[in-house]
Amino acid sequence: MNIISVSLDEDAGKWKEAIAKDKLTWTQVSNLKEMKDPIALQYNVTQIPTTYLLDSSGKIIAIDLYGDRLKSKIKELLVIK
Repeated sequence: MNIISVSLDEDAGKWKEAIAKDKLTWTQVSNLKEMKDPIALQYNVTQIPTTYLLDSSGKIIAIDLYGDRLKSKIKELLVIK
């Protein structure tokens, strides 16, 4: 499983400071185009934060899960069947 964060920032310096401050260790990407980011447009992101869980083929499994609901869904998906 991979975690990728897509930032909708415009300022590279502030974006990198936030990554360091929050100690984010997974992959971070940004085109620095705010809501005009191609990925945001592709997935119709209209608010921040927005979360998507995708399967290995890119199919959306869940949208906007946070906290315990997100953790629970990830654990469910990691169960080997």
